[in-house]
Amino acid sequence: MLDHYIFGKVDRISPEAPVPIVNFKSNVYKLGGAANVALNCIKLGAKVSLASVIGTDKEGTQLKELLNHNGIACDLILESKYRPTTTKSRVIGNNAQLLRIDNEVTSSLENEFRDNLILRITTQLNQFDSVIFEDYDKGVLDELLIEQIVKAANKLGIPTSVDPKIRNFKSYKNVTLFKPNLKELKDGLNTPNVNGSDFETLKRLAFELLELSNNKMIMVTLSEHGAIIVQNGQYYHAPAHIRNITDVSGAGDTVISVASLILACKGTSRQIIELSNLAGGLVCEKLGVEAISASELSSEVERLLS
Repeated sequence: MLDHYIFGKVDRISPEAPVPIVNFKSNVYKLGGAANVALNCIKLGAKVSLASVIGTDKEGTQLKELLNHNGIACDLILESKYRPTTTKSRVIGNNAQLLRIDNEVTSSLENEFRDNLILRITTQLNQFDSVIFEDYDKGVLDELLIEQIVKAANKLGIPTSVDPKIRNFKSYKNVTLFKPNLKELKDGLNTPNVNGSDFETLKRLAFELLELSNNKMIMVTLSEHGAIIVQNGQYYHAPAHIRNITDVSGAGDTVISVASLILACKGTSRQIIELSNLAGGLVCEKLGVEAISASELSSEVERLLS
């Protein structure tokens, strides 16, 4: 998806309605959604191809220009005249987000596009060391596509990681790493009253989900309570680091990016949760949807260890 930021200054309230008047200063387009995950991976040192569907519109052209500029391969991206390029426009006044406007279609892909996307991905899959399912529930991912890509990746021994949404929550089976946040875990397991600090209950739910899905690892991000991870009967909790939080937008993108690259490097579950939890907190100190670099993460690790 494409992120559009409109910046301005607010110094009065509209006489027409109790809303701020934003005096326009500038605007900028950035990579969002799964494209932001791709950008995170690029900045962490990976080579990345993005597989998705965009519209045949000016936003789609803008998105591909940004992808090319950042060295992200676009050959697995399909263009559809039936849906717009998902675009989020955010109005920022006096360094605070005032409004967001979404232009999107979230219905499932037409069968021909889904089948074509599956074919393109599976025929090139042996070129990759890791696959990330960044599910923003915009219609590109469905049960059949998920099943086919996971099956093909497992056959090739390629690790798969998932940042889920509720629609496909139970469709992700036999993946390497499944990473919901607290809300997604509660929605997916229909346990609305679970608290993020109730680690015993969260541990039990994570192990139940692990058995139900036959996934290898479950990691649950818990905002100010850090994150937990379970694998092969083992459980670990990584507490959150104290931060000056500016914006939580895109934190999940950073977490899944770091976790997936550690998987590609055959890292341990302890390394996955410690480093991805650290990176997710670090990116929250930035305004808007941003990516962190390998050097930023490395410097933060060194600071904490010194």
